[in-house]
Amino acid sequence: MRVLFAGTPEVAVPALDALLDSEHEVVAVLTRADAPAGRGRRLRPSPVRVRAEEAGVPVITDRPRDPGFVDTLAGLDIDCAPVVAYGEILRRDVLAVPRLGWVNLHFSILPAWRGAAPVQRAIIAGDEISGASTFLIEEGLDTGPVLGTATETIRPRDTAGDLLDRLAASGAGLLVATLDAIADGSAAPVPQGADGVSVASKLAPADALVRWADPAFAVDRLVRGCTPAPGAWTTLPDGARLGLGPVRPRPDVTDLRPGELRALKKEVLVGTGTHAVELGDVAPVGKKPMHAPDWARGARLGDDVVLGVRARPDEGVAEEKA
Repeated sequence: MRVLFAGTPEVAVPALDALLDSEHEVVAVLTRADAPAGRGRRLRPSPVRVRAEEAGVPVITDRPRDPGFVDTLAGLDIDCAPVVAYGEILRRDVLAVPRLGWVNLHFSILPAWRGAAPVQRAIIAGDEISGASTFLIEEGLDTGPVLGTATETIRPRDTAGDLLDRLAASGAGLLVATLDAIADGSAAPVPQGADGVSVASKLAPADALVRWADPAFAVDRLVRGCTPAPGAWTTLPDGARLGLGPVRPRPDVTDLRPGELRALKKEVLVGTGTHAVELGDVAPVGKKPMHAPDWARGARLGDDVVLGVRARPDEGVAEEKA
């Protein structure tokens, strides 16, 4: 088939690569326009645009609501449009352009975790199984009939980044297989049921604030689910923000109250609502991540340090009471 691939972030690149290696013809790539990134806020192309240009595929960065967008797509004479994390809403007139529709690769087993952050929400919720689904896009939020699924076990120490990397690879194969089935007429869309529906709303920085009064397992899941983005964090006694990498539950340490920090030579422990967790890497404001014991030695922390007691007003988060 003649296809238009729509995608933006790094997680969409494996699917584009798989399509470029398939029997289908990628006639163009649709991606978000260059956006400011990094400390200098310089405009940078999306990872999908970089890969498309390397492969010599024409790139479209117009937005679906721009005048003439539908005419541009219609001029491509496409049969189908596979989508992976494109990041724009597609109107009805845009959805009508490809003869065989738009096919989305979504990183959950639908109808579970419809929305922008399915992998992060699955880890935070403590799910044991995740996966990927392909479905025909309609106007609802990830509600279209399912064409194919693949499952993936969530490992005990998975971060969102770890799991998403595996799903991006397996999902790329699923997407190509789905397009093959559409092309030969064997695809059988299955309407999503009403049972098991959950919504994976985008995680804001405020959602990544660790609440030390929660049980250790919840703290562990939250931090892993927010790694690498938006990044879990807490506050120091002076209100300064401290970024947190994955922690390790320590059920053998039960004498620390929620948020209470104990800095030892080779480990830094923090109390939760149940037992302690051991900090891994931490990132003080303006600094790169470092091992927690190295940070603690340099920070010259006093006695009776309790994390997360208050947040600065500019964080947009209400003060937390440990």
